[in-house]
Amino acid sequence: MPASTEQAVRVAVLADSDTRWKWGALTARRLVAAEPTGFVLRGRATPTARQLAETGVSTTPPREVTGAEFLREVRDAALRGEGYDVVVLALVGGTVRAVLQGLSELALERRPVIVTGYVGVVYEKLADGLLLRHGADVVLANSRHDAERFRAVYEGVGADASAVVEAALPFLGGAPYTPEAGRDTLVFAAQPSVPATRAERVYLLRRLIGHARQHPGREVLLKLRSKPGEHTTHLEELPYQRLVRDLAAPPNFRLVYGHMGEVLDRTDLLVTVSSTAALEALHRRVPTAVLTDLGVREVLGNHHFVGSGLLTSFERLDAGVRPEPDAEWLDRQGVAAGGDAYASAFDAARERVADLLAGPALPPVSPYYTADTAPGYLPGILARHRLDVDAPEARPGGLRRLVREAARGAYRHGVQRVAPAIRRLGEL
Repeated sequence: MPASTEQAVRVAVLADSDTRWKWGALTARRLVAAEPTGFVLRGRATPTARQLAETGVSTTPPREVTGAEFLREVRDAALRGEGYDVVVLALVGGTVRAVLQGLSELALERRPVIVTGYVGVVYEKLADGLLLRHGADVVLANSRHDAERFRAVYEGVGADASAVVEAALPFLGGAPYTPEAGRDTLVFAAQPSVPATRAERVYLLRRLIGHARQHPGREVLLKLRSKPGEHTTHLEELPYQRLVRDLAAPPNFRLVYGHMGEVLDRTDLLVTVSSTAALEALHRRVPTAVLTDLGVREVLGNHHFVGSGLLTSFERLDAGVRPEPDAEWLDRQGVAAGGDAYASAFDAARERVADLLAGPALPPVSPYYTADTAPGYLPGILARHRLDVDAPEARPGGLRRLVREAARGAYRHGVQRVAPAIRRLGEL
């Protein structure tokens, strides 16, 4: 039976990191009036309890599962008459494609509406990431700029682009920026994978510390997303916490963690290379700067901000120069648009999901990447995820499943707890 307004809509969110869990849970709430059931994929970037709690999106932590276990849950829930009406896939592109395949192979009498999208700025692998997500019923674009790019990619390869729906980042919000007498705080929003090299990271640290020394009355904060041993959307090979130990920092420079929104509450200037935190800050009218010190390069992602008016350098920041954002660029990016624009940003997506729920049973998933269009690529994507829901390791109580879980648990404990401790002892 189609979902109706009288019947509670059941929503599942499957995420593969803390940031994508935040995006997925908040997106689900924007789309339907229901609290989602959360799942996080077990893997090398599985978030810790601290990371999940710090997202601030739910008091009920998501359940850790394998991809096969998630599919089995979707199937069994349907058999119990409690099937999920909407599934939000907050995952990397390859995993989205594999789960699309798995959901299709479940052959449910009435499959859920499948929603996916991106957690932030899309600055790399645009075509590949989009084509791996093709087949979802709704592919959310975070801005008019992204919606135009997404449709152009799909139409350019002859794929159906009707699933692309313009929306916005679901976590924008907070009080507009208001200067506070006696407060002067610069926050650098670090990223786990940008920049990647030790030399570039040490350069940024030296410039931040140097800026703090030049401005002793200013608080200079390095905002980090994960503690040593933890992982987020991208793996971090050279944590800033480790690199900064060799540098003498003044007392007005320090490291901070926590919810980005709470940090922005006390920020007077947000500085970054290309973090999505820049969009959060701009939405709240917090003065924002995007660094050019390491070049304006696709690998850094700061090329996304060309035309924004935000590109600048530490030399200028040290001299007190503050960039001014371009109003037209902001509008195309869906931030700081003014009026009720953000409040209504999800109306089109909400309407599309409601129409799909109210209509007849959905047709089979029809992705662009198939055995016909990508026979040399797709098999490898699917093989890496091993989503056979009837495999022995996927069954409750299966010996292989227990052994694999124990091995994964030991590996994660070694990576997240033992290895950092050994590194710290080696540095004493």
